[in-house]
Amino acid sequence: MGLIRLVKMIKQHDPSVRSTAEILLYQGFWAIAWHKVAHQFYKWKLFFLARLISQVTRFFTQIEIHPGAKISSEVFIDHGAGVVIGETAEVGHHVVIFHGATLGGTGKGVGKRHPTVGNHVMIGANATILGPITIGDGAKIGACAIVVKDVPPGATIVGEIGRDIKLESSMRLEIKKLNERIEALENQNKQ
Repeated sequence: MGLIRLVKMIKQHDPSVRSTAEILLYQGFWAIAWHKVAHQFYKWKLFFLARLISQVTRFFTQIEIHPGAKISSEVFIDHGAGVVIGETAEVGHHVVIFHGATLGGTGKGVGKRHPTVGNHVMIGANATILGPITIGDGAKIGACAIVVKDVPPGATIVGEIGRDIKLESSMRLEIKKLNERIEALENQNKQ
């Protein structure tokens, strides 16, 4: 059932898909499909078998998903080579992840070490999201962004130290309005 939802999602997000059969050639499809198997073995505490499936899948797809990661069936890994998803990562529904993206940890601590990604999130090529942070629903993480703190829902994050460009844009607008107001007050004082 989950793989059918994944196929529908891939068709929805990839305009180059011409047929359902073509999706069987997508490495991201197989990475998610085999992760489901590996994750089940992980939940049964058959860690070696889970890791074996994960590593064989990595060999064939160039996508590394730790078997402990909690991944929705509706995650589309597009052009997936180089994607890495860590053990305690959680990824919601309708998430698109592009090649080279990392959902990684920041140390060797125990417990939650990797990101939690909400629903309807887009993670751009070579984006790096590190630590036990939360990426809010509907957020967009730009290509090559480095994100080390929580991202609010709907934000668009870009840059080496991820910046919310929507927030910056609204701040620039507010500063412009304040400057205009100051100029108007100065003109009033001159009269």
